[in-house]
Amino acid sequence: MRIAIASTDKLNVDHFGRALGFFVYLWEGKDPEMVEYRETNINPQKKHQWAEGLSKLDDCEVIIVAQAGMKAKYGIKQAGLKLVEEEGTVEEVLERFIKHEEFMANI
Repeated sequence: MRIAIASTDKLNVDHFGRALGFFVYLWEGKDPEMVEYRETNINPQKKHQWAEGLSKLDDCEVIIVAQAGMKAKYGIKQAGLKLVEEEGTVEEVLERFIKHEEFMANI
């Protein structure tokens, strides 16, 4: 599965519509592998730029963000992607997500 994590400072998870980029990880049941960092080319001072970020993630299955607005949530759902809202560093949030997925797969 491909997991996209919104981050502007490349350390902390960011708001979906304001993120200047997304880390993309490949996770196939083992340690996740960071594939790339995709820049969004948005103006972080403007609102409602979620479509630009979403257009960069069409090969992903999960998007992890600190927060997403209602329009972005609707667009993400329409794209058939799973949205996870979680705060922390990229590494912490990725680790928590994977532990949760593994736990849920075993119940």
